[in-house]
Amino acid sequence: MTIANSSDFMVENAVCDFPSTPEEERRIVSELTTESEDNLKEGNLYFVISKRWYTSWEKYVEQPTNQCSSESPRPGPIENNDIIENASTDPQLRRLLVEGEDYVLVPQQVWKRLAEWYSGGPAIPRKLICQEFYSRSFSVEVYPLCLLLTDGRDDSISTIRLGKQASIRELYDKVCALTEVSQEKARIWDYFGKRKGQLLDPSSNKSLEESSLHMDQDILLEVDGSSSSHYAVSSAGNELALVPLEPSRSLVTIAGGPTLSNGHSTTSKFSLFPKITSEDDGCDSLSILGKGERGGLAGLSNLGNTCFMNSALQCLAHTPQIVEYFLQDYSEDINRDNPLGMCGELAIAFGELLKKLWSSGRNAVAPRSFKTKLARFAPQFSGYNQHDSQELLAFLLDGLHEDLNKVKRKPYIELKDSDNRPDDEVAEELWNYHKARNDSVIVNVCQGQYKSTLICPVCGKISITFDPFMYLSLPLPSTLTRQITVTVFYCDGSHLPMPYTVTVPKYGSCRDLITALGTACCLANDESLLLAEVYDHKVFRYFENPLESVNLIKNDEHIVAYRMKQMEKGSGKAKLEILHGGQERGVLGSVRGRDVKLFGTPFVTYVNTEPLSGSDIDAVISGFLSPLQRVQASSKNHNGRENGHLPNAAADEASGSISSPDTEIDDACDKELSFRIFLTDERGLDFKPLTSDSSLKPGIVTRVLVEWNAREHESYDSSYLSNLPEVHKTSFSAKKTRQEAISLFSCLEAFLAEEPLGPDDMWFCPGCKEHRQANKKLDLWKLPDILVFHLKRFTYSRYLKNKIETFVDFPINDLDLSKYVKNKNGQSYLYELYAVSNHYGGLGGGHYTAYAKLIDDNKWHHFDDSHVSSVNESEIKNSAAYVLFYRRVGSKTETQSSEVLMADMD
Repeated sequence: MTIANSSDFMVENAVCDFPSTPEEERRIVSELTTESEDNLKEGNLYFVISKRWYTSWEKYVEQPTNQCSSESPRPGPIENNDIIENASTDPQLRRLLVEGEDYVLVPQQVWKRLAEWYSGGPAIPRKLICQEFYSRSFSVEVYPLCLLLTDGRDDSISTIRLGKQASIRELYDKVCALTEVSQEKARIWDYFGKRKGQLLDPSSNKSLEESSLHMDQDILLEVDGSSSSHYAVSSAGNELALVPLEPSRSLVTIAGGPTLSNGHSTTSKFSLFPKITSEDDGCDSLSILGKGERGGLAGLSNLGNTCFMNSALQCLAHTPQIVEYFLQDYSEDINRDNPLGMCGELAIAFGELLKKLWSSGRNAVAPRSFKTKLARFAPQFSGYNQHDSQELLAFLLDGLHEDLNKVKRKPYIELKDSDNRPDDEVAEELWNYHKARNDSVIVNVCQGQYKSTLICPVCGKISITFDPFMYLSLPLPSTLTRQITVTVFYCDGSHLPMPYTVTVPKYGSCRDLITALGTACCLANDESLLLAEVYDHKVFRYFENPLESVNLIKNDEHIVAYRMKQMEKGSGKAKLEILHGGQERGVLGSVRGRDVKLFGTPFVTYVNTEPLSGSDIDAVISGFLSPLQRVQASSKNHNGRENGHLPNAAADEASGSISSPDTEIDDACDKELSFRIFLTDERGLDFKPLTSDSSLKPGIVTRVLVEWNAREHESYDSSYLSNLPEVHKTSFSAKKTRQEAISLFSCLEAFLAEEPLGPDDMWFCPGCKEHRQANKKLDLWKLPDILVFHLKRFTYSRYLKNKIETFVDFPINDLDLSKYVKNKNGQSYLYELYAVSNHYGGLGGGHYTAYAKLIDDNKWHHFDDSHVSSVNESEIKNSAAYVLFYRRVGSKTETQSSEVLMADMD
């Protein structure tokens, strides 16, 4: 990829003038970004910027203009050294960086402006490429293709960097310019694995990606007239190694019985397919298995963080029904006209890969052509970052189904209402509808059906549907709930504030939280709890809607509950908020409240809407504070107070730290009250002193402030009002301890349990005519011959990504699911495990492997990319298990498949 020099985008001598304000700077960048996004076209330049520097810039431009910028100062020069491998004239990004975590992408115009303001760098430009199959979409090629060129004349190795959509012709141009060789004399070979594969055509406009050239792959330059015969040549020679557009019609033996010279097995009804050329040339050829050799033990080469793909492929490559299907002639089933499919190309690439895996003995196969097709049809799997094996599996099964769907013209079927008909009748009708539009080996083998029941929490409307499924994603029970810590304040002053940690459904409601909290604190029948979030020593919001989702409560927030007696029905009520404040100058000496320093947690209670006096409010405050009274202060107060009030002289002495410009107002404020109380507004800027005979009409919320001075701090322990615990404190430094093991059955029961829908998955209730957070209940109705369980080990939130390392105990043999299936049709629901996709390590990285049991025996093997080894059954169970593959025991399909395979072995 030819890109302008970094200096073209820099100001060489000095930084130009900055905008007048951070807001202006942010506006300029925002407008330039919008303009660029409105004019997307292939070839546009984007620039990579370190996330660390960009975050400091965002903090600077997002702060209000009237605030001091000492906490978020203007950042220094752009600093990208933390994301590059070297600071040369051609800086290269470190591998495996993640967008949004390590770097951000900005359009060229934004980069130019930032470089003018801040200088720094180095500039890391990348091109916008267009990927279109289903629809036209753009993406930035952050990591261009890196090819290792071996010069056949002197064995020197140099690096060639081009975009994956560059043509073979462009590759020749760049190689010839670098090596100073004329194109007439140059020949460039695919040199994967240091073996000559296909000769690349210099006149071809085929892209490097379409030619199955991958990151860090070797290519070989030969020059006419130079000696290069010492380079190994693959059996494919110089034939063009293309992925077939038709599946091979010849069949392959799985067990690898002895063969005759005509290519037919002496014992099997399957004939071996002839040798064909392919890009997947990790082995010398699609060799015919000799006597005693066993198929299914070939590994898959890692093409650069493709262990996730290899793991999923090995599991499917050891699924009996799928292997049997693809090793026979399936060309008649290819659906090239399905708009939801991939013109049959994905199925053909997968089928050819399976044939290689079952015909190469123990030679590793490089799935390059399959990876090329995968990247074309699913760009999310392009590139060389780590991905999720389950996400790959989900796409692959769906893609194979659409490519092999025998229904060429899907009929339109108008669904009937259930009309209170029996579940058996409705479920069978919907399954037949589904099969009328979807008929493939994937549906026949891998799809089941579950019953979904939705119940409206408001009107009680019940909706029942029967839907197909390809796999079951099981939550680990710990991911279904969350712990929330709430501090309870007692309005009657009977107890000290007490934090309670309760467990609620992850997508539960405030009603669930109040119920759990009421149980924990032994709430009486005539009492109620008022939930609120406290922020900056004030009430930020109330949680008064019982249906509001607790998902809105974040882990770093501070939640309190005010416990009070329920008010009589029919009586009007208003909230009384009591704030705590104190400072050197005194409340009335402050400038419109700007010097008032709030502290602690506000008190809140309900009061009648009848007029309140200062004495009434004083009594409420005394009640709240009574459990905070210090012991020594209590005895002193008995000596110095009359009926809870200090004599005037004592009050004057105790309040010496407060200096007010208006002594008469001070005296009035203290007259017959235990505390100095001020009526304040919502913003806390205006203060009006209250006396015992002050009268005020409560509004929806009435706010007063209690001024604390030395006397109050001496009398009451204010530490109970401060340091509220967070909703949930995550310890990053604490060493992880192994959690208690859970069973696969408990995961399945958690999946089937009734739970509220998430706030982003609301259901439109036909009774209420509104979206509701309904309760959902799932039941298994029809199970497939191949049953796949996905253990949801990865959890995501706005601020945290996590992997759950909990050990899940799953049966290897005799998994009996009879009690979980509602449709009692006499079919066997007994399963045995035959493959596992494992994930080791943390989120965003780690390593995938697979365990698989060979079709024709009971021996397990470990597939770690190209390395294959035998493994004991006792080693299969571990905390790395991620996707479990089970097959029905004793099913008709399974029995037929076994008979065919056993006949092939004889």
